[in-house]
Amino acid sequence: MTFDLQPGYDDQPDLQPIVLALRDYLSGELADYERAHDLGPESPFDRSVLQPVWKRSRELGFYGIHLPPEYGGRGLTNTELAVLKEEVGASGRALFHCVLGDMGGPLRAGAIFEHATPAQIERYLRPVVEGERACCFSLTEPDAGSDVRAMRTTATPDGDGWRLSGHKVFSTAGPFADFAVLVARMAGEEAYSAFLVDLDADGCQVDAGDIPLSGQHIEADIVLDDCYVGPDQLLGAMGEGLRIGLGRVTTNRLLHCPTILGHARRLLEVTIEHARSRRVSGGTLADLQSIQHKIADMATAYYAARSMTYDALAALDQGRRPSMEAFMCKLFVAENAFRIADEAMQIHGKAGMVRGSEVEWLFRRLRMFRVLTGSSEIQKNGIAKALLR
Repeated sequence: MTFDLQPGYDDQPDLQPIVLALRDYLSGELADYERAHDLGPESPFDRSVLQPVWKRSRELGFYGIHLPPEYGGRGLTNTELAVLKEEVGASGRALFHCVLGDMGGPLRAGAIFEHATPAQIERYLRPVVEGERACCFSLTEPDAGSDVRAMRTTATPDGDGWRLSGHKVFSTAGPFADFAVLVARMAGEEAYSAFLVDLDADGCQVDAGDIPLSGQHIEADIVLDDCYVGPDQLLGAMGEGLRIGLGRVTTNRLLHCPTILGHARRLLEVTIEHARSRRVSGGTLADLQSIQHKIADMATAYYAARSMTYDALAALDQGRRPSMEAFMCKLFVAENAFRIADEAMQIHGKAGMVRGSEVEWLFRRLRMFRVLTGSSEIQKNGIAKALLR
């Protein structure tokens, strides 16, 4: 893998036209849409703003592109999907997460197709793929984060169905989702099951969640009070909730990295542009060796993080299970992307620290990634256990 801030993908003739079309959409039509609606990454998004982007992205072939052809996708490999995720992450668009379906769309729902019944696919999943509905995952609770077995949300038998009671937090896309894939403890058992919960059902309340460091209005609390779910809403077999909720962990861990790499790439691009144009002491920032060294370090860290991520993805596509490598990638990408953001802010100076500037927002978002989807310390635990067992 060679270094290029604008990869051409000449060696991937099937993927190259998709990448070029995606870049055109991101920098053209989607950018125009955001300007017309005065949207930034911290704007409160409602369904009326997001759904047109879902449906237009679907029309262009991007929304759910990773899915098999029977669901309107192209059956992309993990590596090919990663390329597209990196592109949207590098776009600088506020709605980057809507184009491929990260935000309540097919990228979030695709992992559960293998567990869903044909009826569940038609009722819940196919409308998500078509941009008609949205979903969220609800696993985390106020006192159950990394230790998911500490969850208190319970499913109590009621005839053929169950009554759910509990409180879920950090349900990303919850504010505009139609249903949740929700994991609950079976009452009186040390077993967990997954359910498809309609968010407008009696006994289910969706509250605005805490606003994270990134300022994005994308989180919801889901409060359940004796909410009934029928047998047709059980996802997979009883007792398989954690396997479903935590399944594909290696794949998901790796596929979070390309978006973050895209953000790091965007920071490199805007920092290089700033260094070339910012006048200081009769020259530009780019003339200063101290700035040159910072940019060299940023580019080297990006290249190393990207290389190891795509190497692990290639192994995954070959049928291997690079579990330890996935821990390493999440750790290395998270830590180095944040270092890149920190240097970008240092080089931009005051302009990079102003609320609302792109550098400042990416700094905050990349700081979060050192904790989200498993903190760096959790990744180190996984690496050490794999090496020492």
